[in-house]
Amino acid sequence: MNGPFDELDRALRHGPDRIGQPAGRRPRGLRRAGVLLLFTEDGDPALTFIQRAHTLRNHAGQIAFPGGGLEEGDRDVTEAALREAEEEVGFQRDLARVLGRLPVAWVPKSGYDVTPVIATWAGEIELTATDPAEVHSVHSFRVSELSDPSQRVSGRHPGGYVGPAFVMGDLFIWGFTGHLVDLTLTLAGWERPWDAKRVVDVPSAFLRD
Repeated sequence: MNGPFDELDRALRHGPDRIGQPAGRRPRGLRRAGVLLLFTEDGDPALTFIQRAHTLRNHAGQIAFPGGGLEEGDRDVTEAALREAEEEVGFQRDLARVLGRLPVAWVPKSGYDVTPVIATWAGEIELTATDPAEVHSVHSFRVSELSDPSQRVSGRHPGGYVGPAFVMGDLFIWGFTGHLVDLTLTLAGWERPWDAKRVVDVPSAFLRD
């Protein structure tokens, strides 16, 4: 019997270099960081997001994944991503089953080379914002919601950027996070046909640098 993560598992086993990355995102050998794409292990997996605190210097109020920079004591970016998830949303890192990594990508605003780490867990505890200085709120969306064509648009930034985005009620997922969700849906075989020509301006509440 096939499980929901079979295709994603196979793609990740080929290694990040075989997956590809968004244009202009090639790592620059700068500061390293990891973000955690954390899915529940059920038939319709739920993916955890955070809304960043509105007082942060970079990406304030935007929807993102738990994560942060590599710190002294972290063995690698996977450990950094798991540690940050524990600090930001109360996730117990020993509950994670790490599937693999997506390609490292440079994020110009923060100046980090970011490694997306994909992991699963049983979802047995409620995740909440445990560090208000970093996280405003925690949200969870099912794959069936994220892959719903009615939720998918191309988000347009005033500066001209247009990329994959997701309208989830009052929340707008776009930018680097939107690219990661889009890529993961594709790799896992969860993507459904959607209209990329439906362009929506990024709401001002999610535009703060």
